Amino acid sequence: MLVFILASVTDFADGYIARSRKIVTNFGKIADPIADKILTTSVLLCFLKLDLCSVWIIMIILAREFTISAIRITAASQGSVIPANIFGKIKTSSQMLFSVAILAMIMFIDEGIISMEYDTLSFISGILLWITAALAVVSGAVYIKDSAKVIDFTK
Repeated sequence: MLVFILASVTDFADGYIARSRKIVTNFGKIADPIADKILTTSVLLCFLKLDLCSVWIIMIILAREFTISAIRITAASQGSVIPANIFGKIKTSSQMLFSVAILAMIMFIDEGIISMEYDTLSFISGILLWITAALAVVSGAVYIKDSAKVIDFTK
């Protein structure tokens, strides 16, 4: 849990520093979302292994991520860089926050701090992660719509 929190905080800090000092690079616009995907997908896979996440959630989120990556690559091949939008940031932030909440519940249950049935934890986890999947769909749709303004999809 601490490693995940540290990675999430450094991701936020890196983006904040780059934007506040106006040192945003094209590489950063591409690499940062990829790092986010690796971080958030790895914890989802752990939740899947623990039966705290539906495979459908992962499929929805990964389909969105691969689609957006394909759009970014297409834009780059046409000389444009499409940065993350606010909806993608909300999706990623909620996914990170919900993941920390689930990891904290697991830790609190293991340490005997809270008493919760595993089925209850699985139910709560499912709700939180389905919210993230819904946000992934919405943010992906907005991204696709906005990308049509800068990409010629006929090429």
